[in-house]
Amino acid sequence: MCKLKFFYKSLLIFIVTSIVACSSDDNTTSQPPINPDDGFQGTVEWVKTFGGSGEDDALSIIEADDGSYVVFGYTQSIDGDISDKDATDSDFWVLKLSTEGTIVWSKTYGGTGDDRGQRIIKTVDGGYALVGYSRSTDGDVSENAGLQDYWMVKIDASGNLEWEKSFGFPGIDRAFSIVQTSDNGYFLTGFLDVTASNGEGNDNRTFFDKHGVGEFWGIKLDASGNKEWRRYFGGTDNDRSYDTVQTQDGGFLMIGSSESNDFDVTASKGSYDFWVVKINTEGTKVWEKSFGGSEIDVGYAIATSGDGKYIIVGDSRSTDGDISNAKGNADLWMIQIDDNGNLIWEKSLGGTEFDTARGIHTTQEGGFIITGNSRSNNGDVDENQGQSDIWNILIDSNGDVTWKSTIGGTSAEFAVGCMETQDKKILIVGSTESNDIDISNNQGGKDVIIIKYK
Repeated sequence: MCKLKFFYKSLLIFIVTSIVACSSDDNTTSQPPINPDDGFQGTVEWVKTFGGSGEDDALSIIEADDGSYVVFGYTQSIDGDISDKDATDSDFWVLKLSTEGTIVWSKTYGGTGDDRGQRIIKTVDGGYALVGYSRSTDGDVSENAGLQDYWMVKIDASGNLEWEKSFGFPGIDRAFSIVQTSDNGYFLTGFLDVTASNGEGNDNRTFFDKHGVGEFWGIKLDASGNKEWRRYFGGTDNDRSYDTVQTQDGGFLMIGSSESNDFDVTASKGSYDFWVVKINTEGTKVWEKSFGGSEIDVGYAIATSGDGKYIIVGDSRSTDGDISNAKGNADLWMIQIDDNGNLIWEKSLGGTEFDTARGIHTTQEGGFIITGNSRSNNGDVDENQGQSDIWNILIDSNGDVTWKSTIGGTSAEFAVGCMETQDKKILIVGSTESNDIDISNNQGGKDVIIIKYK
C-alpha cells in the first residue's frame, strides 16, 4: 500500500511539472524529483569556459557580497582571458563573474615558479583569503623554504593583494584548504614532507618524534597571518590532508587519506583509508579515526550539517571493511560521522568504472551538493559523453540522492568546487579538455569550466 501511494504521488508530480527524476539500484527505492517550491529546478542555466592556450583549472568558488561569483584556481596561460601575466608558469588565478557568467575582473598572483591555488574563502572584512602551494621566490612571493611551500594570499574585495605568507621547509609542502576561525584568524591544512623538514613543523615535538614521508599539517594563524601554532600527524607512510572544518567547540577536523598503520594512526583498515583527525583549539590531538576497506580509499572534502555531524566524500576501491555496497572499479564513497568520530552511515554511488567525489557543500534546505567526476554510464550514472564527465548530485541528510546530473564532452572533464547561492542556484567549477556536446569555446588544451544550475 505504501508503495502504491508513493507511485500515485510520483505520477501527480510528473503531470504537474513534466519532470521525471528517479534514481534506483538494487538496494534503494526510487528517489523523489526536485520540488519546484524549493527554488531549485535542477536544469542547466549556463555552462561557461575561461582560459587561454595553456593549462587553466578552477578548484574553488564562493559567492561575493554583491551576489556575483568568485572563482579560484591557477593558470599557465598568457593569452585569452588572462591579461596580467607574461610567463607560462602556473600562477594563482582569481576570476570574478557576474550572475550571467561574464567577467567582472581577473587577477593573477605568483612569481616565476609554479604556484597553484586550491581554495578561496570569503573573509569577515569583505575580502578573500586564498591558499595553495608555491615554488616561487620572487614576484608576489616574498620567501620560499624549499621545493614547494604553503602559500596564503589575502586580497580585498577588488582583488588587490593586501598581504601574503609562506610556510614550509626544504621539501614538498602543499596546502589544500583554509577556514577563517571564530577569532577571525585562519587555519590551514595540507601535508608536510616531514623527512625533508628533519622533524620540524610541529611545535610540540622534538627531532626524535619525526616519522613518515608525508603528514597531515595544520597551521593556525592570527588575523594578520602570523603563525600561532603548527602541528603534524601521521605515521611512517604517506598521509595527506585535503580539507578541514572548525568544530562547534572551536577545534578542527582535518580529513584526507592515510597509508600508515603506526604512530598517530591506530586502526588502519587497508592500503589507504579515509583518515580523520580531531584537534582542539591548541592543536592537541583529541582523537583520530580510519574508515575504509582493504584497498585505496581517499577522502577529499568535508561538510557539516550544523548538528555535530559531518559528511566526508571521496572515492573507494574497496569492497570490504566499512564499504557495504561497492559498485565498480572505484565508487563515490560518502560517510557521515558524529563529533566523536563514530560512523553513522556510509554509501557508495557509481557504475562499473571510476567515480569520485571531490567537493561538498551544505545547502540551505539541510541537504548537500556533491561534485566530482565519473567514467561510468551505468548503475547510478545516467550517461557518459566521453573519457570523464563532471558528475553532480544532491543528497538529503540521510545520504539519499534527490537529484543528479552529468556534464561533459568527448574528452576529459573534472570538477572540484561547488556551492549553493543565496537564491538557491548551484554552481560547479573544474576543468575541461572538450570542445563539443555540453562544452563550447574551449580556448586551449585545458580550460576552466563553470556550470550554473537553476
